[in-house]
Amino acid sequence: MGDEHSDVAASLNNLAKLYYSQGRYLEAESLYQQALQLMRRLLGDEHPSVATILNNLALLYEFQERYADAEPLYQQASELRRRLLGDEHPDVAVSLNNLAFLYNLQGRYTEAEKLYQQALEIFEQRLGVNHPYTVSVREKLARVCAQLASEQEKSSSETQR
Repeated sequence: MGDEHSDVAASLNNLAKLYYSQGRYLEAESLYQQALQLMRRLLGDEHPSVATILNNLALLYEFQERYADAEPLYQQASELRRRLLGDEHPDVAVSLNNLAFLYNLQGRYTEAEKLYQQALEIFEQRLGVNHPYTVSVREKLARVCAQLASEQEKSSSETQR
């Protein structure tokens, strides 16, 4: 098989996920980057595996609170999945959910609400209303809506003073 094979890139990605789960973040980051570079070289930029690795690297950055590094990767993964899989594919919803979660962590609730709503619609249509992904996104959307309502209430009470 040799080093220049997509299975090698997939293995690098899987090993990176293992290192991430073990808290070996620098090693995980290096392997994700190697996997991404190899996958792009072998399969091109427009491949679902590229989107998966972009998403995984973004998850690592998000966990490390490197939000500015995570956001463009989540956006690229989402856009790539839309182009390759169509707007209604569950993997697109996963990407939207991940980006929404990042926005939520940053207090960007309006942006998070919009993306959670899109993800929820896709999951409901494609996986059903009782699927665990659907339920999870619905709960996150409810929390974001509550946060937005709380902020609006706080803002209006400050305005009335």
